[in-house]
Amino acid sequence: MSSAQDVIERYYAAFNAGDVEGFLALLTDDVVHDINQGGREVGKEAFAAFLARMNRCYAEQITDLVIMTEPSGRRAAAEFTVLGTYKETDEGLPPATGQTYRLPAGAFFEIRDGKVARISNTYNLQDWLRQVGA
Repeated sequence: MSSAQDVIERYYAAFNAGDVEGFLALLTDDVVHDINQGGREVGKEAFAAFLARMNRCYAEQITDLVIMTEPSGRRAAAEFTVLGTYKETDEGLPPATGQTYRLPAGAFFEIRDGKVARISNTYNLQDWLRQVGA
């Protein structure tokens, strides 16, 4: 079984590589996704739809990744910087014109059977809005 540290490292490596299949393979079928300042979605299918929208509207890379785990390996947290380009207008948000942004962010994870069972993302939406000129 993979350690929580390894799972989270592979999760962000797949994200940065744009490896959608590899990324989704790291999730449990019943993954819980708490969206920053949004709702909760459950299931790999819902996460795949979220990821498709994100990939359509944003080009992002994760840098400065720091992963923290607790002794049981069931919980982990990550702090990082998102380097992004807002490439297509996302519903309910300001128009996209290729604006770039640099955003500190974090995530909390629950790990089950070597896969991500829950992810809760957090970042400062007001900072992002300021950076894209809203």
